[in-house]
Amino acid sequence: MTDGCAIRTAINTDAPAILALTRAAYAKWVPLIGREPKPMTADYEAAIRDHRFGLLYLEGELAALVEMIPQTDHLLIENVAVAPGHQGKGLGRTLLLHAEAVAKAGGYDEVRLYTNQRFEENVRLYLRFGYEIFREEQHPTRGVAVHMKKPLAR
Repeated sequence: MTDGCAIRTAINTDAPAILALTRAAYAKWVPLIGREPKPMTADYEAAIRDHRFGLLYLEGELAALVEMIPQTDHLLIENVAVAPGHQGKGLGRTLLLHAEAVAKAGGYDEVRLYTNQRFEENVRLYLRFGYEIFREEQHPTRGVAVHMKKPLAR
């Protein structure tokens, strides 16, 4: 369901709304991993200055977002968050496609992302959307990060 949606770039005053949406979207993972996932505690004022955000609105309501970080040879998708009431409607896919378009426009041939290994439904989702696992990384306090990438057709 992406009819009536609009995506715009975040500005400084969006930081509180980004934090609120991200905290709501990731809250379901807290019981699984026993702590707040990294995006729930991020400094979004700094992130807006340093990264690029696509904010997806449905009928004037912030429903989802994607946070992107340009790297030397790829675009890193740092965060995809969909408000709980809008999950399962295809908004995450819409934002992944948006990030791919941003990457292509920036001259990148690849997008990358990572997720917690215990977020199995996320891993399966990204695999369905054409991403492949290229490494796993053990973090001392955050568990295992699954790093995924997707080549972009020119």
